[in-house]
Amino acid sequence: MSGAAQIVVITGLSGAGRSTALRVLEDAGFFCVDNLPPALAPDLLRLARGEGRLERVGFGIDVRTGAFLSGAEETLAALEADGYEVEVVFLDCADEVLVRRFSETRRPHALTKTGDLHAAIASERSRLAGLRARADIVVDTTDFSVHDLRRHLIDYIGRDAAHPSMVVRLLSFGFKYGIPVDADLVFDLRFLPNPHFVDALRPKTGMDPEVSAYVLEAPETQELLGHLRPLLDYALPRYASEGKAYLTVALGCTGGRHRSVALAEELGRELGEAHRVVISHRDAERVQR
Repeated sequence: MSGAAQIVVITGLSGAGRSTALRVLEDAGFFCVDNLPPALAPDLLRLARGEGRLERVGFGIDVRTGAFLSGAEETLAALEADGYEVEVVFLDCADEVLVRRFSETRRPHALTKTGDLHAAIASERSRLAGLRARADIVVDTTDFSVHDLRRHLIDYIGRDAAHPSMVVRLLSFGFKYGIPVDADLVFDLRFLPNPHFVDALRPKTGMDPEVSAYVLEAPETQELLGHLRPLLDYALPRYASEGKAYLTVALGCTGGRHRSVALAEELGRELGEAHRVVISHRDAERVQR
């Protein structure tokens, strides 16, 4: 998928998971446009490429475009002729499951005029037959949960990627200011030696080399890392396979200034070799009370 811009078209039956699929693309770094008339896609792409942007684009195409749906296959063929890499993902589902999903959500089908869902689904299948025939992959979501669909699509769009799609966020914080509400994993570091009680280190943070050395060279810290790193090596790929786009690993000490910061920076260096890592320090610069 290297070289030309990558375009993934998400299409298929209403209720089969198209909105979820587009969110997966967005989480993977795609610029997504839903319900775009296919005929307008070349103009949008030319504009974006002219600005030097949008190497990965996702389009949602469905029957809501009405008469604009006609000619969709020809438009996609023209994009390929222009050098774009176009992949079509068609989401299918059994009729009885689609009926149940619409009944549960109480959303109207785009083609329902008389309230006959079966007729609307049959009409939709007919209108999308050309795109289904053109599809690079057909995904039957009949027995899929939302998480199953996310995992399936992540495996598909990330099959040639150099890195996993999940972003690992290492967040340092202070327990005295509360546990981060968005944390997926929380580790309490308050048992480690505390630089706060060393006068020369107290004003500094865990990003300072002296503080970092004080924390990381402690036997307790080395033992902790000997347990923590294998745990993360085991857990992170499994979170990614579950469809997590972002995983926040929160590391807490008392004030969020020394120990948690030093550990977050060290883990970031170690994990960054195999994962997409973002490091944040919530309380490091907070005025201590």
